[in-house]
Amino acid sequence: MVDMTANPSEVNNKRDLLIVKDLVKYFPVRSGILQRVSAWVQAVDKVSFSVKEGETLGMVGESGCGKTTVGRAILRLIEPTSGAVEFDGQDVIKMKPKELKLARRNMQIIFQDPYASLNPRLPIGESVMEGLQIHKIGHPKERWDIAVNMLKKVGLEDYHSRRYPHEFSGGQRQRIGIARALALQPKFIICDEPVSALDVSIQSQVLNILKDLQQEFGLTYLFIAHNLSVVEHISNRVSVMYLGKMVELTDRDVLFREPLHPYTKALMSAIPAADPGLKRERIILKGDVPSPLNPPKGCRFHPRCPVAIERCSREEPQFKEAKPGHWVACLLVE
Repeated sequence: MVDMTANPSEVNNKRDLLIVKDLVKYFPVRSGILQRVSAWVQAVDKVSFSVKEGETLGMVGESGCGKTTVGRAILRLIEPTSGAVEFDGQDVIKMKPKELKLARRNMQIIFQDPYASLNPRLPIGESVMEGLQIHKIGHPKERWDIAVNMLKKVGLEDYHSRRYPHEFSGGQRQRIGIARALALQPKFIICDEPVSALDVSIQSQVLNILKDLQQEFGLTYLFIAHNLSVVEHISNRVSVMYLGKMVELTDRDVLFREPLHPYTKALMSAIPAADPGLKRERIILKGDVPSPLNPPKGCRFHPRCPVAIERCSREEPQFKEAKPGHWVACLLVE
């Protein structure tokens, strides 16, 4: 893959488009005949970060760590339990329905499963122009022209607009999802694992489309993924999550060259080496990821951490700036 990310210095000079402060999302667990709340799933617990205008912030971590929940809570597709989300100078959490509807013109999402997010009874041209209808942009002919133009931007043709979702491959459906997110010309797009279900060759095509569109329209991305190689290719900065907490955040090059958190080091050791002769020391984590219903006290990673000390089991590390621009939550780094 050709690295097409923006120059970090150019991005750093821009303003913060999105600011997330102490975002919390707990899901209730109900039991009994009366369905009373018996426990809480701590999906996201006090996550804070910002995304600069024109930047791509990658977010990585194991399944169930809360990445997708963060993305959906930012857009209020699910309501946060507490915290603040400031987008373009406005508090998203305090917005009333009409204000939120207007704000969502500038905040869109590309779902992981494009087929599940498309109406099987609508031609994809109508699915792409649906947002334009909701926001009453243009007349029907203009909306259709915008939809067809967006499909062309992602590598599809005019005649595709009259076909139905089941007539497309997985890669084509993901392109449709990108076109639909772009139709309203947003400023910010959450990419929720947009290439995880695609073949490697198709992944490269979709990633290059996303980068080309970012440069053309000045887009800002929050890119959620499992694949560290994909995140390295597309991101300016990378955040690492574990069990609902953010454990590390810094520039892409710094993170891949010098990770500080033990969990990040373990993730990095699992990346396949391009050179068959190169031997990489693999860090094998013991045990399974604890349940978010009852997360460990102290540092949530300490039961699996190969370098944990006694203090880690009783004291929760704070998310601090260990080096300029390099944030980490680890007592050993402190």
